[in-house]
Amino acid sequence: MALMITDECINCDVCEPECPNDAISMGESFYQIDPHRCTECVGHFDEPQCVQICPVACIPVNPAHVETRPMLMAKYERLTAAVHLEPAAPQR
Repeated sequence: MALMITDECINCDVCEPECPNDAISMGESFYQIDPHRCTECVGHFDEPQCVQICPVACIPVNPAHVETRPMLMAKYERLTAAVHLEPAAPQR
């Protein structure tokens, strides 16, 4: 169940740096969550960090992206494996 940010977002900038998967970015009018990167912090934390810190409670579950906890863990494993497989920057 990826999360989503509703139009109640006040663009306070607190959620973006809290996301361990870099799933949050500025949209056209307010922040948005990439459902392909959101694991609801499964694999990182017990609770979604953006939900914990949001001052206006505008981050519900995205009904268009319903996922079980095992599915979220598999997504986390894919995302972290991809990070570890990226080639290292050339050394000088």
